[in-house]
Amino acid sequence: MVWRQADPSLLKALVKNHPRNHTVTRIHLTATPASALMLMSQCIAKGLTPFQIVLLWTSLEDEKGNLFHSQAYSRANEVGEVDLEHASSLGGDYVGVHPMGLLWSLKPEKILTKLLKRDVMNNPLKVQLKLYDSDVMVTHIAITTPKVSLTLERWYVAPGVTRIQVKEGCLRGALLLPPGEGHFPVVIDLFGGIGGLIEIRTSLLASHGFAVLALAYCDYEDLPFRLEKVDLEYFEEDANFLLRHPKVLSLGIGIVSMSKTAETGLFMAIHLKQVTATALINGPNFILDIPQVYRCQINQPWLFSPHSLSINTLGLVELQRIFEDTRAEASETFFLPIEKAQGHFLFIVGEEDMNVNSKVYAEQATEQLRRHGKNTWTLLSYPGVGHLIEPPYSPLCCASRISNLRLFMHWGGEVIPHVAAQERSWKEIQKFLRKHLIPVVTSCL
Repeated sequence: MVWRQADPSLLKALVKNHPRNHTVTRIHLTATPASALMLMSQCIAKGLTPFQIVLLWTSLEDEKGNLFHSQAYSRANEVGEVDLEHASSLGGDYVGVHPMGLLWSLKPEKILTKLLKRDVMNNPLKVQLKLYDSDVMVTHIAITTPKVSLTLERWYVAPGVTRIQVKEGCLRGALLLPPGEGHFPVVIDLFGGIGGLIEIRTSLLASHGFAVLALAYCDYEDLPFRLEKVDLEYFEEDANFLLRHPKVLSLGIGIVSMSKTAETGLFMAIHLKQVTATALINGPNFILDIPQVYRCQINQPWLFSPHSLSINTLGLVELQRIFEDTRAEASETFFLPIEKAQGHFLFIVGEEDMNVNSKVYAEQATEQLRRHGKNTWTLLSYPGVGHLIEPPYSPLCCASRISNLRLFMHWGGEVIPHVAAQERSWKEIQKFLRKHLIPVVTSCL
């Protein structure tokens, strides 16, 4: 046997590549802050191979145990980092640079399920963020160990906000007050027609300096499961209760109302002089479904046309056109007399609302104001946006089940324009309320 001396360069390579001599770069996933209001943190993955493609997977479980998840494929930069503030999603549930994309693109595992938080004060949404190699099959996520993971807490309420349960006379609801001393502009929050007590918008407004009452009107505590009529004196009592509170400014009351309750918000603005600012989100300018009563005067709802109800190819109900026959025949007296209101209005409408023909109704209301010489309104109309315009970064719910109607409703909307409109309209609502609820301080100098 002939022995030959090994090539020194080969020996060096063998030593260098021996597993014991490998310097393993550890992958880190950080989010700052880890616990915050309902928004995504600055999320950065480090320790990746330069230009490596990874799968970022986000999931959460709601209060009923329903699972939601989203995914995005991203490429690391030249130093092996993925920063969601700047990194583009190459595919998954969205494409492009969207720092909050993993939050607003969450989708239900059980189809037609809406993400809805009931307890905003005591428990955050716990968002799981995991990083996988890009070749992991999505169907194998549940049985695959991620390279790294972390848990984010997303709250609807800021530290220091206090919640007071309201049970005074007939009133039922919750008053949320911002942290700190002083007096705060006051808002009544009416969150659609689903009943119960929904506080997600209430708590976020309180976190931004407003004293807000989430008002229940049916299917809550001792209130009836379903309303037979809307008695405005209940809402008038609510307004007076708020103005008596020692922590609120007495300049006026703001209302934020959506869908079915936009009609109630408009009715309050017309009849209650305390209301100085009313934001109406995708609602009608006439009375729906059930009569409205105020001081023994009964206002009857519009009749709808059953033949105008539509069921699309997916079996989803669309109510957008059911009042068109009545509207075409109606005189101005059939519409709520918005011109009698003393306050200001902000109309927010989605042009792809499949539940309410909200753009047409808002244009009708603003035309009434214009004909009576009033310019006390702003109309924000968003193309590609559906019915459920919610606080920013809320996942789009384009369809869901209405339990009390036993129907699957089509709400409409396209993801990217819808979530963009939620972010923009949220800023506009706050600006509008501050403008009309906070007194202007003028200098005497």
